[in-house]
Amino acid sequence: MARYTGAQCKLCRREGLKLYLKGDRCYTGKCAIDRRSYPPGQHGQSRRKVSEYGLQLRAKQRARRIYGVLERQFRNYFKEAARQPGVTGDNLLRLLERRLDNVVYRLGLAVSRTEARQLVNHGHFEVNGRKVNIPSYLVRVGDEITVRERSKQSAKLKDLIERASEKTPPAWLEYDAEQVKGRVVALPNREQIDVPVEEHLIVERYSR
Repeated sequence: MARYTGAQCKLCRREGLKLYLKGDRCYTGKCAIDRRSYPPGQHGQSRRKVSEYGLQLRAKQRARRIYGVLERQFRNYFKEAARQPGVTGDNLLRLLERRLDNVVYRLGLAVSRTEARQLVNHGHFEVNGRKVNIPSYLVRVGDEITVRERSKQSAKLKDLIERASEKTPPAWLEYDAEQVKGRVVALPNREQIDVPVEEHLIVERYSR
């Protein structure tokens, strides 16, 4: 499984805002962007005028980094979004939100999408009663996401399950804390996707 293996905090500093890639650390004083809010590198503190192309590139990179998707896979998501009826930008974000690792994160069963991706990859979750270890698996309306019975004995999963019971998932998801089960009740609309992404710039970037 291809994935980014570099420093996560550098990505937040490059985008100029918290992407919450490291979970609890992002809420503490150890967060890199709180200590150094400028981009990484020797020219990070210099001021530059950003071109239209630069704005489009940053929008695309920000979306990629939030969802933990590499370039080729992100381009394929865009092609699929463009083929679907409706607004391409909304379709793109909807596809990204439907990834299993993102759904696990949205349900509160992981403190970050990075952790959710690792937990899914290690086979801790089932979709409709079948083990799924593919983070990019796209859920559908009616799908039920559960923690595998053997995984519930893990101290790490026990802590995450307890945390999830205190959180409220977005309106397009339901979570039953007693049965430790999430359900997709609808596809998300743009108002329900709280990511700091200007999707129209991404569409312009790929339409050049």
